[in-house]
Amino acid sequence: MLSKKSKSSALHETDGVSQSDITNLSSIKKIQNKRKAKLDTETLVAEILNGSITALSRAITLVESSNPSHLTQANEVIKACLPNANASIRIGITGVPGVGKSTFIEALGLYLTDLGKKVAVLAVDPSSSLSKGSILGDKTRMEDLVKNDNAFIRPSPSGTSLGGVARKTRESIILCEAAGFDTIIIETVGVGQSETAVHSMVDFFLLLKIAGAGDELQGIKRGIIEMADAIAINKADGDNLKAAKLAKVEFNRALHLYPQKASEWQPKVTLCSALHREGISDLWQHISEYMDFTKANNYFETHRTEQNKFWLLQTIEDRLKSDFFNQPKIKEALQTQLQLIEEGKTTPFVAAEYLLTLQ
Repeated sequence: MLSKKSKSSALHETDGVSQSDITNLSSIKKIQNKRKAKLDTETLVAEILNGSITALSRAITLVESSNPSHLTQANEVIKACLPNANASIRIGITGVPGVGKSTFIEALGLYLTDLGKKVAVLAVDPSSSLSKGSILGDKTRMEDLVKNDNAFIRPSPSGTSLGGVARKTRESIILCEAAGFDTIIIETVGVGQSETAVHSMVDFFLLLKIAGAGDELQGIKRGIIEMADAIAINKADGDNLKAAKLAKVEFNRALHLYPQKASEWQPKVTLCSALHREGISDLWQHISEYMDFTKANNYFETHRTEQNKFWLLQTIEDRLKSDFFNQPKIKEALQTQLQLIEEGKTTPFVAAEYLLTLQ
């Protein structure tokens, strides 16, 4: 029987129900083994072609891995999936932080899935230049789309990739297409000169803008408009609607100052409110018109061919860079050269020349 003192003590603990150590360990091991189980290439490809999201996620993880041991299987999977790829429209979406890219993509994705389309979103999250970490929060920002059976959202850290595009986004596109996704949306971390990287892997390049943020002329300076196939002015609602309409006029004027695009397509400006899901159907109509137009004049196929050539050169560069830095002697010598630079005993250029002679 408990004493009066022990009953009144806030630190008193009552006996709980103990769990079986054997059962718990057995369950944990089963889960761990299931997670660690490595699917052979043939099985993995078969599941991807059957539309398995789990298999698709595992394949993308393989492709994104920096582990050299994963490279062989990743290449085998991509090669096997390639004949079932390319049957999609690839849309790149960019804009300054705060323009509402995630909200817009969710609105567009939900609209497209309502039309019966399968949408894959490859959302690139900014990586910290200091910690190298990434929040990967796109799934939480697209909470309605992530629950949609006809949508797949894959956030990836941008790392040190050019233009904020994940290093293996190109291969991920092929895998998503093989899994049956007919609309691929690539969200980038922001705008800048290196958005050329995004432009080189999509069919349609969309620039999201907001009115009244003071970045209209800045956007023109950066040359992003020159690459855009359409401009969507987001947050065109409430008190901001008037400013958005004025911005639309300004951008339309600016677009006519640029030389004709290789596609012969005249970019259009549209207003939308992703929050209220307004103007999304108009924008999709523009994208559909672009697809019909570029397929009719053969630009679509020509552009895809040029992209494949770019991918070839980019892949060679990535592989050479990876092979170089993964050499044990380079790793060791690099640390020595970094230390010498810190001590002021060499320059970056001399150090680089020395490291390159070690190959």
